[in-house]
Amino acid sequence: MNSNKSLFVIALVLLALLAVSSSAFVVKETEKAVLLRFGEVVRTDYTPGLYFKIPLVHELRKFDARIQTVDSQPVRMLNSENKFMMVDSYAKFRIFDVGRFYVATRGDERNAVRLLAEQINNRLRNQFGVRDLHEVVSGQRDELMAEITTNLNETAQTDLGVEIVDVRVKRIDLPPEVSESVFQRMRAGRELEARDHRAKGQEASERIRASADRQKVVIESEAYRKAEEVRGEADAEAAQIYAEAFSKNPEFYRFSRSLTAYKESFKSKSDMLLMEPDSQFFRYLKDPSGE
Repeated sequence: MNSNKSLFVIALVLLALLAVSSSAFVVKETEKAVLLRFGEVVRTDYTPGLYFKIPLVHELRKFDARIQTVDSQPVRMLNSENKFMMVDSYAKFRIFDVGRFYVATRGDERNAVRLLAEQINNRLRNQFGVRDLHEVVSGQRDELMAEITTNLNETAQTDLGVEIVDVRVKRIDLPPEVSESVFQRMRAGRELEARDHRAKGQEASERIRASADRQKVVIESEAYRKAEEVRGEADAEAAQIYAEAFSKNPEFYRFSRSLTAYKESFKSKSDMLLMEPDSQFFRYLKDPSGE
């Protein structure tokens, strides 16, 4: 009897624990919750804490309350200059009204991302259609993003129950077929500029080389002139010294010159000299005194 009573108590405890576990739930600070009763939204104003629901009657759905990102694929858009651009954008959002969000997306966050991406692209297409390439790239880009964020936020809060924190364009490119032609034109322009720089460099090189050659000729001419002046002065000084030296003994000078003439004249054995015997050339050979 006691054992049956104990089993009954244990069963009651287990049933109580099962009922509590299936009815109690916790809502975190990073979450937003919506309570459904047979698929109908009955409560959405949950703050972080512990709550209870009726099992088999109520269903709880939780969603991330933190800022999330919509990163859409690049889309081809036409600007005011009738030129196509590939625009890659993203947006930051968070759930503003979880009840409206659940009704609009049926609880599927992928539907929210898809709907937001479509609205972002539509607004970007409308704004880019009245602006040229310079305005959307640099001139009015911040103003454009702020305007799109404000307009999109109003619609998103009303239709999807989400708040748009920011919308940004990551990249704006020309379509591949246009990019190739632009690249070819840019390369041709750079090659023309490179040839112009090379021509100017060659011209400057020729001027520098001509100037260097001219300076070389001037320097060599000036050096030769100075060398000739020094050599002339040295020869004049040497001649003066010789003259002063030989003027002290003219006879010795004549004798020295005659010996030098004999040495140069009789240098080779094959040389033949025809002269008169009484020539002055042989006077020192006939008489050492030269008389």
